[in-house]
Amino acid sequence: MQRFWFSAAGLCGGLAVALAAIAAHADLESRAMVQNVAMLLGWHAPAFIGLALWGRGGVVASVLLAGLTLFSGAVLIRAFAGVSLGPVAPIGGMTMIGGWLLLAVLAWRR
Repeated sequence: MQRFWFSAAGLCGGLAVALAAIAAHADLESRAMVQNVAMLLGWHAPAFIGLALWGRGGVVASVLLAGLTLFSGAVLIRAFAGVSLGPVAPIGGMTMIGGWLLLAVLAWRR
């Protein structure tokens, strides 16, 4: 599983850089959305590395990845295709928040 989370970290980091470059050339309306996704991907890349090294972070990493995928996917579809997926982005955001709170709880469990 550790390799999976290191791969997720690498993909998040690479996508963060690529999306930041795309955002530099995007129209004004979608630039902020793409930059937000790039920022979140960049923040989660080192989190996946840390969770992989921790060894007990598989559940947390899974929740974070699910939320990140839902949020990022919905926002990028809206930014590039102009199609709203309804509540998918907020559900993804709440899932990410839940993942971080789960990390806080599990850090104190034996």
